[in-house]
Amino acid sequence: MPTSIYVGNLPFSTTEQDLASLFSPYGEVVSAKIIQDRETGRSKGFGFVEMGSQDQAQNAIASLDQSEMAGRNIKVNLAKPRKPRF
Repeated sequence: MPTSIYVGNLPFSTTEQDLASLFSPYGEVVSAKIIQDRETGRSKGFGFVEMGSQDQAQNAIASLDQSEMAGRNIKVNLAKPRKPRF
């Protein structure tokens, strides 16, 4: 079952392809998404990666959390379910 991972403190220049490439050694990358500001289209410095299985996701988290990407220590953990907006 695909598992979603939160990736924070990303360099603002990171692309979705960069994110997919970073996670691909740990298994199947189902999707990679950089969250952008609606007004400016600029990266907000975080994104989400969906891995093919929970084991792949856990392996990627263990290997990549606090690793360095373009001079920044990235934060990698399981994504929390989104809270509904009212």
